[in-house]
Amino acid sequence: MKPIVMVICGVVLLLSQTGCAPERSSLPLTRMIQIQQTWQLQPGDAIANHSVVAGLGDISIRLNGDSVYAPFDGQVQQNVAGCILFSSPDVPAYLFRLCGLKQPKLGTVQQGETIGSGDYVHIATLRKQPEGTWAMVEPAKDILEKLLNRQ
Repeated sequence: MKPIVMVICGVVLLLSQTGCAPERSSLPLTRMIQIQQTWQLQPGDAIANHSVVAGLGDISIRLNGDSVYAPFDGQVQQNVAGCILFSSPDVPAYLFRLCGLKQPKLGTVQQGETIGSGDYVHIATLRKQPEGTWAMVEPAKDILEKLLNRQ
């Protein structure tokens, strides 16, 4: 093997072993959940080439470009198209599905950190059921305030 080829192979091997490769998150890229209630239309569906971004059980809030903040330390994961899920060990029985945010921050976030912003946000609060499905519940006003005001 020519010396230059050996050097290139050595550099490639060294880079692959030294952590120069991008870090891989242990979180799945997309988290799918089974919701106990079933309705014909769900966020992520399309009607006449237009995306459904909210449905029954969601509360819609006009943001006018303002930000949405992490209500607790937690994780932000992709859900269906246009929606993310926020989870936190502080409230392990709950998930918050947020739809409509532009360029949401995925991964680990700290309380008060910006998750995303947009013109509107559609929020669904989900509570884990004993059999493992998720049921939509009315969001608590104090949680909505934490989502909309940096704490």
